Amino acid sequence: MTLTYNSPDPYLGGVTYGGYSDSIVVKEHFVLHVPSNLSLAGVAPLLCAGITTYSPMRHWGVTNGKKVGVVGLGGLGHMAVKFAHALGAYVVVFTTSQNKKDDAVRLGADEIIVSRDSDQMKKHARSFDFILDTVSAEHDINAYIQLLRRDGNMTLVGAPAKPHALSAFGLLFQRRSISGSLIGGLAETQEMLNFCGKHNITADVEVIPIQKANEAYDRLLKSDVKYRFSIDMSSIKSE
Repeated sequence: MTLTYNSPDPYLGGVTYGGYSDSIVVKEHFVLHVPSNLSLAGVAPLLCAGITTYSPMRHWGVTNGKKVGVVGLGGLGHMAVKFAHALGAYVVVFTTSQNKKDDAVRLGADEIIVSRDSDQMKKHARSFDFILDTVSAEHDINAYIQLLRRDGNMTLVGAPAKPHALSAFGLLFQRRSISGSLIGGLAETQEMLNFCGKHNITADVEVIPIQKANEAYDRLLKSDVKYRFSIDMSSIKSE
């Protein structure tokens, strides 16, 4: 396997430089087609955040009429909302911040639940077909498992540093399941890109010059981005 960054380059020698490259030689099998109606800056995060959220939705059968929950509204979560909405689901966003309501609705959410409000959570008990958990901070997943209907699934795409504390009884009753997912294969990635082209979906990005990369990283740590940074690589020439 040749990784896209800091991996030995079998064709040109040296190592690969990922998105910092002017050009790259790859085998035809690994080339993806980007629909011409999509902005490349907005497409770039689709190859990570996009496929990471699209793949489990397709695997677990998110379709028209399904009730889908999205935990967290960040880089992954905002893509999950867009996909679930485009797939025809009733989309509910779980957030710890009420001030994200307007943005969640703009992205395609039908309803917003403040997860710290136990009364709001209880109203939705045993009603979700699928929940996608995009949060990488430590949090209680058992509260969300209780919201799944019989045979409902919750998939984790966020990766907290500490293991989740999981109550088996939440799964035993109602025959619920919990799973994980990591990006997707080439065929599914192309399917996702085609789907995005059809529905005019891209990531919400802020385009920055390379000179502001450190500043962007500091802002990222403060969650001060909606919802991904894309670097304009032409700015390297001005260095």
